[in-house]
Amino acid sequence: MTAMQNGPFLVTGASGHLGHRVVELLLEGGAGPVIATTRSVDKLTRLAAQGVEVRSADFNNPVGLKNAFAAAKRLLIISTDDLEPGKRLVAHNGAIEAAVAAGVEHIVYTSLTNPGPDSPITFAVDHRETEAILVESGIPHTILRNNLYTDLFLMSAPQAIKSGQLFAATGQGRAGYVTREDCARVAAAALMHETETKTYDVTGPDLISQGDLAAILSDLSGKTIAYVPITVDDLRAGMIANGLPPTMAEAFASFDQAIAKGHMAVSTNDVKDLTGKAPASVRDFLGKNAASLLKPGAA
Repeated sequence: MTAMQNGPFLVTGASGHLGHRVVELLLEGGAGPVIATTRSVDKLTRLAAQGVEVRSADFNNPVGLKNAFAAAKRLLIISTDDLEPGKRLVAHNGAIEAAVAAGVEHIVYTSLTNPGPDSPITFAVDHRETEAILVESGIPHTILRNNLYTDLFLMSAPQAIKSGQLFAATGQGRAGYVTREDCARVAAAALMHETETKTYDVTGPDLISQGDLAAILSDLSGKTIAYVPITVDDLRAGMIANGLPPTMAEAFASFDQAIAKGHMAVSTNDVKDLTGKAPASVRDFLGKNAASLLKPGAA
């Protein structure tokens, strides 16, 4: 890895969990100046007190983005979470155009594992097309294809422990689950040091199935947790019946489809190569969060 690059370093979506943590890691790593953009400036008062320049930015306002990105040299574009078809891509395209206009020298982009045309994930096309726009921009860039967050188990595991059953439509498929913390460490490292145009697969150290997860939860809870395979249709219907909006239910169900079809079965050494530290395993992550998983009412 190259030496620390010159800033300013700009992180979009800095009021979100990932963006906020990246800014913290940049400060810890001695990077500067650091600019944080967000639609919710009031949420970043603590970072502003630490010397971060906080700017208002909305990916759906291209004109405002040009001002928000002014003087930035190295830019982290954190993918938006809009699930409405096409809106995410329009937003990303506006951000890249603003980066070109601002004279940004390097872009880091958080993408998705295997976003090819055969991916069943509903928004894979947005990542695929964003990657293509980055190439067309001519700006050197680092694409971080993040696997599924291990952190998502903090929402589903308590219910599985409570009921003794883990329902999923992943079949026997596996995924290289990675923690949000490791994704943040990789993004910060790439922003500070990467200079070449490269694509990395950001994953955990192991490929984990839902059967493996049930076994881990059994060990942590001291009770038998059974993995119960269900169909994607049943999964989608169940989420909607429990109040999840159809578009969101479709997106979550498509994750299970992608796992079942092998699209997420990717595990690499890229986290360690970029940061010098191995990524956390699913077992270690859940073990560190066992108290919250097992406390009464966690489900």
